[in-house]
Amino acid sequence: MAVFGGDSWLSDHDACVRLGQTIMELVNERDRLQRAGSNHSKINADIRSNIRRYQQDVQLLDQKLKKASNSYHLTQREAERRRALVENLYAKEKIMNESFRKDIMYTAPERTSLLPSTSGFGQDGWGGVSEDTRNLSINELQQEQQRLIQEQDDGLDELSAIISKQKRMGQLIGQEVDEHIEIIDDITSHVGKTDQRLIRETKHARKVTEKAKDCTFITIIILLLVAIVIIAVIPYNGKG
Repeated sequence: MAVFGGDSWLSDHDACVRLGQTIMELVNERDRLQRAGSNHSKINADIRSNIRRYQQDVQLLDQKLKKASNSYHLTQREAERRRALVENLYAKEKIMNESFRKDIMYTAPERTSLLPSTSGFGQDGWGGVSEDTRNLSINELQQEQQRLIQEQDDGLDELSAIISKQKRMGQLIGQEVDEHIEIIDDITSHVGKTDQRLIRETKHARKVTEKAKDCTFITIIILLLVAIVIIAVIPYNGKG
């Protein structure tokens, strides 16, 4: 798998995921304060600031990924995997924004700001008329409620599609890893057999060398014996 910037991209992605979790925890805490009738202006400001930071971080991740893909620093499979991760972050950003805006307008689990009240208008967190619903009729409020619910459903469908795509990619990667493991096992088996053959051939070469030495000695002894016999049989005709 190709490495991009020492995998700093993946570290930045994990940081975005953690920031998104922090934002959702803040949204849940803000909802709790709203239901309790407590002041939640500070936590709203914190949520806005973190969402802006999240958006900037995701956009930066996207830019880095495009740059790496265009310069061929990543394999096609890795680029597709990281593209799915970025799309997942964008989908979570949409859900966070919808949850943040929705919970500012809705102050109760019953979503009283979009449902008919005794006065015929939505109410804000302090029991007054909300600026967002001041001039809307009951039908318009219900339509707005349905629109927001549909947007949330669309976001969840998009997230589900991304998760399914990641699952398929994970299965493909798993199959490829299994194939590589089988190849490595075959190579290991062949290397083991080659080692055994090398050891056998080395032992055989040693035996041949030892036999060759023995044959050389025997040949020399035979030649010496022949020379002695020849000397003993042939008479010496020297002058005397």
